[in-house]
Amino acid sequence: MSALTLEQFQQQVSELLLRHRSLLDVMTKFGQSGASVNRAVTKAVTECGCVELHARKQDFPDELEQAKSKLDHHLNGQLCEHCKDAIRSEIGRNLFYLSSMSNLLDIKLEEVLDQESKKCSTLGIFNLT
Repeated sequence: MSALTLEQFQQQVSELLLRHRSLLDVMTKFGQSGASVNRAVTKAVTECGCVELHARKQDFPDELEQAKSKLDHHLNGQLCEHCKDAIRSEIGRNLFYLSSMSNLLDIKLEEVLDQESKKCSTLGIFNLT
């Protein structure tokens, strides 16, 4: 089975989207779906406990090259399958509404991804977006 392209996914979403045709509806659903992703991650920490957060002030090394190895991501543990499935589902819904909004605005996600990739390649570690 070949990998689904962003263009194919956008086409599939455009064929399925009937209920939320208004840009305002799609924008609010996209915002809600982003909040749901955050909530699913929070539940993995607070309800399940399969991952833990240990956040504290980070000391930045003087050398930029050391930053990648020295800076902590504050996350300990691994997602259990239940939490991973829940987060995947919420990310999928978020991608659906991102694709829907892109369709309504006539923006191709593949072009956005290419543009961001080029920016990352050009700016490297200085791409602070």
